[in-house]
Amino acid sequence: MGSCIRPYDLTLPASARAQALGQKPCCLWLTGLSGAGKSTLANSLDLALHQRGLHAYVLDGDNLRNGLCRDLGMSAAERSENSRRIAEVAKLMVEAGLVVIVSAISPFQADRDAARALFEPGQFRCVYVSTSFEECARRDPKGLYRAAREGRIHNFTGFDSPYEPPYDADCEIDTARLSIPEATQALIELLTPEA
Repeated sequence: MGSCIRPYDLTLPASARAQALGQKPCCLWLTGLSGAGKSTLANSLDLALHQRGLHAYVLDGDNLRNGLCRDLGMSAAERSENSRRIAEVAKLMVEAGLVVIVSAISPFQADRDAARALFEPGQFRCVYVSTSFEECARRDPKGLYRAAREGRIHNFTGFDSPYEPPYDADCEIDTARLSIPEATQALIELLTPEA
């Protein structure tokens, strides 16, 4: 069946959609441990871009696990599938002309490589939210680190499931050293160097 399915070429190209919005679409992929500050930073950046008249959208890992990815667990294979689905949605949204901000642990380098490969050169930027395991565990905003220590959850990234820091990050942000406004400004400058 799969060999019979071929992509349909749309008449309106992605470049026309971007031109209509007056912006350069891209995917900004925030990766890091649970509690590192990815969602808070993504939300702050989304607001800042909106205030500048840019059209952006946040694809948050937790939100997607309540809908598109709710059938997936936390095994390595399911985490890879989670990243694959997020990347495919992000690609469609970039083709629609948007700035897409992905906030997802996405622990494996191979999955982030596969995500990057979906995009045109320069359309994908990986941001490593490098807040340390110790700081994330201290924050523990959802109680997950405590639950992992107590054996109530398994396959928890950084605890009993690996996290592979990106070797190709376009930007690294430690939210224990930078405030959210400072980190947001750094990402704005990454996206719009003239800002």
